[in-house]
Amino acid sequence: MASKQMLKVLVVDDQRTSRMLIRDALDQIGISQVSFAADGEEALKMMMASPANFIISDFNMPKLDGLQLLKAIRSYAPTKKTPFVILTGRGDKELVQKAAALGVNNFLVKPVSVPVLQKTMEAVLGRLQ
Repeated sequence: MASKQMLKVLVVDDQRTSRMLIRDALDQIGISQVSFAADGEEALKMMMASPANFIISDFNMPKLDGLQLLKAIRSYAPTKKTPFVILTGRGDKELVQKAAALGVNNFLVKPVSVPVLQKTMEAVLGRLQ
């Protein structure tokens, strides 16, 4: 069971519209501590400085894609257990297998709806309250 008030979520996506749609969905769920990164490299720096409790990351981004970010997060002791959800526009079997091998916690397919986002997060964290 996770507290919505205590949860710090990092949303990583190179598309501003996507970041804002996810922010709005998180807001509707009741999660207000949300930070944003435009690519995996920026997200990694943010996680080193002030780790979030939950990461929602796009797969396809410049500099460091979602899988590279996941690998980096899993290889750094202070962040290796951070729940990580890959956001993708495609349900590619190869991507799913690679992400699973790297320790992804769940997947979200674009476009994201509030009920699906909440269900995906609760599958990882337990009931949000």
